[in-house]
Amino acid sequence: MPYAQLRDHQPEKTEDSATIRQRVIDCRSKQLSRAEQVNSQLSQQQIKQYCVLDSYSYSLLERVCTKFNLSPRAYHKILKVARTIADLADSPKIESQHISEAITFRRLDRAL
Repeated sequence: MPYAQLRDHQPEKTEDSATIRQRVIDCRSKQLSRAEQVNSQLSQQQIKQYCVLDSYSYSLLERVCTKFNLSPRAYHKILKVARTIADLADSPKIESQHISEAITFRRLDRAL
């Protein structure tokens, strides 16, 4: 798509602020129901319980942590963000796309 078309292109699907607000409220409610706290406050034991990954997702996270020499703290933060992304997507499991998105947020955070 040429740049001029990209500049003038309007996304087909947008959410209004009220819809986004409700998704965030629902997400927080889900987190509080599950662990009696939001994902950012999960302990290491709770992370093990609520942030279970399939083998592909675990391998992806392990490769990224090794490549960028991420600390255990960063590893746990990525898991908690991925759990939140999965909650916002109404997914009971953390999937590889949730891990990828959380890693991207982590990399952007460090780039700035």
